[in-house]
Amino acid sequence: MKKKHLKNLDEFIDEQYGKKGTAKRDEFEKGYDAFKVGFLIRQARRKRGMTQEELAIKCGTNKGYISKIENDLKEVRISTLQKIVEAGLDGQLDVSIKL
Repeated sequence: MKKKHLKNLDEFIDEQYGKKGTAKRDEFEKGYDAFKVGFLIRQARRKRGMTQEELAIKCGTNKGYISKIENDLKEVRISTLQKIVEAGLDGQLDVSIKL
């Protein structure tokens, strides 16, 4: 029986979107970063055992806004993200720039 070559995630992304530095890949990476922020907020909220409503109240927004961020339907400003992380989740926001 011949074994199929299973691709890792990097190989799959290279195949689907091109190598890093290409326009199609850059567009994919930009969208992925936005998705990742929402995913990280959801993950942290769940780790704290909080509902979207509880998080919203704690950081001074509403459940719908938290839901839209978590589901990548709304972009979040850094100042708002900081409020969600620090006031809502009792965490610390760490932003970096890689060159």
